Amino acid sequence: MAEVYLNSKFIGTVDNATHFIEEIKDFRRKGALSEEVNVYYNELSNEVYLNADGGRARRPLIIVREGKPLLTEKHLKQLEENEITWIDLIRQGVIEYLDAAEEENTLIAFNEEDLTPEYTHLEITKGSICGMATSLVPFGNYMPSQRLIIGSKNQKQALGFYASNYHLRMDMDSNILHYPHFPVVKTKIHDISDYDQHPSGQNMVVAVMCYDGYNMEDGVILGKASVERGLARSTYFRPVDAQELRYSGGLIDEISIPDKDVKGYRSEQDYRFLEEDGIIHPEAKVNEGDVIIGRTSPPRFLSSMDEYNLSAATRRESSVNLKHGESGVADFVVISENEEGNKLVQVRLREERTPEIGDKFTSRHGQKGVTGILVPPQDLPFSENGIVPDLIFTPHGVSSRMTVSHLIELIGGKVGALAGRFVDGTLFEGETEEALRKELLTLGFKEDGTEAFYDGRTGKKMLAKIYVGNMYYLRLRHMVANKMQSRARGPIQLLTRQPTEGKAKEGGLRLGEMEKDTFIAHGASLLLKERFDSDRTIVPICEQSGMMGFYDAQKNGKSVSPIHGDNSEMSNIEMSYAFKLLLDEIRTLGIYTQLNLKSKY
Repeated sequence: MAEVYLNSKFIGTVDNATHFIEEIKDFRRKGALSEEVNVYYNELSNEVYLNADGGRARRPLIIVREGKPLLTEKHLKQLEENEITWIDLIRQGVIEYLDAAEEENTLIAFNEEDLTPEYTHLEITKGSICGMATSLVPFGNYMPSQRLIIGSKNQKQALGFYASNYHLRMDMDSNILHYPHFPVVKTKIHDISDYDQHPSGQNMVVAVMCYDGYNMEDGVILGKASVERGLARSTYFRPVDAQELRYSGGLIDEISIPDKDVKGYRSEQDYRFLEEDGIIHPEAKVNEGDVIIGRTSPPRFLSSMDEYNLSAATRRESSVNLKHGESGVADFVVISENEEGNKLVQVRLREERTPEIGDKFTSRHGQKGVTGILVPPQDLPFSENGIVPDLIFTPHGVSSRMTVSHLIELIGGKVGALAGRFVDGTLFEGETEEALRKELLTLGFKEDGTEAFYDGRTGKKMLAKIYVGNMYYLRLRHMVANKMQSRARGPIQLLTRQPTEGKAKEGGLRLGEMEKDTFIAHGASLLLKERFDSDRTIVPICEQSGMMGFYDAQKNGKSVSPIHGDNSEMSNIEMSYAFKLLLDEIRTLGIYTQLNLKSKY
């Protein structure tokens, strides 16, 4: 007797579990039962589980009967001629969807050649083990799974042509690659997903070699001439917006050029780009501090007299200007309304981004690296045919990561470029390395992908043969222009008196316990005296009570004890303002914080 559970609820028992399961599957394949139903038999506990609830991950498989798949050539022909659809195959019981539980009772073949009578199902395609983005990595079966995952994630961060209506959109921080390519080495998924409509990389000539150590530790070297001709060039867009907010008492913001009598008026220089309506004109080149949208707001606090005389109240300046370190060109202006019906002004800024030292590049195989140097064309190595690489990749990145697919793509790209065709690198189904080598040989090149190179600086032939080919490289959105930050002095927080946080607020770089250890290990321990006094303050302490004193303005700024008044000896103690704040907060809880002072000498 086997217990039967439907969606984890006990509904009864059956005498013959195997026969019952076969009946359920048969009904489902004939269409008498919903194709959403899955059945699982646990032999150890002799329990049958029927699942028809939502939220289960299910995948399609071809049904195998007596060692032969039910999907025939006839079906494939009908599919090609649009006589039948995918749904028809499911209704005919050729293909069925299994969930994780039912898969436990199956034996699934990877290839049709492997089929024997004990197999129950066959994979539709060998590549179905991977998802959409992962299937875009060519020759993925020649690399470890971790790198394949990194490669798939890197593609999501690449710059490209993300939407054809980008010029009408106000996306937060978007990038457009100027000349995106379709990859020479592609997979079937590139065709299925219409990748040519939204490409996100460029085919580059890549040489695997070292060059003065500028590409050590995953660095890449770019040819300056290639970059100047438009290699990996992009535009960065970001919107700035302002709205006319309504306040109590019928007061409202006003988008316009502020008058000179407005409280907080900047200077005429700051408002120079604004037109009569208070909004910047398109194609204006702006830098930090420049006003983009002029706006005035009613005063924050109204006195009792001002409530009756609103015209007398001076308005305050609340324009939108560029923050520290920002710059760009006003690209597009939109004037509309927000949900409440108030005026909304959006200005999109654009900035051309040319690859520079510190920008991140990657191949599709998880081989990411940062630009180490831009080399002028006369100093770059060149092949006997006069080919100069766009990018020089370090050979040390392959050995430990075992990304053989990276090397195969180089040869595949070379074959594709020379033969004028696309090379198929689909997972488990791509062209073989042997075939690509043979074709490269017929095209007049060495089959192992190496070529004789000459040093651009000396003109001498290099002793080693250089592995060179074409490769689809991606430029990632992590650009040094967005991340570079420095500060000497600047704004501090009101509460703790410590430097502000973040690049936009002109913040400082936090030095923690571990960073302190590195300075000490380096022998620069005196630097800590300077680093750790960002909120240094001097507080008078009463030596008798150990309490914090205060400066009495009536007694010429003399420090006074809160308990003993003038009768106590006061000492000026240097401490962090954050510590003084902690003492204040503890004291508000009614806890007496006593500082016991000792003389240094």
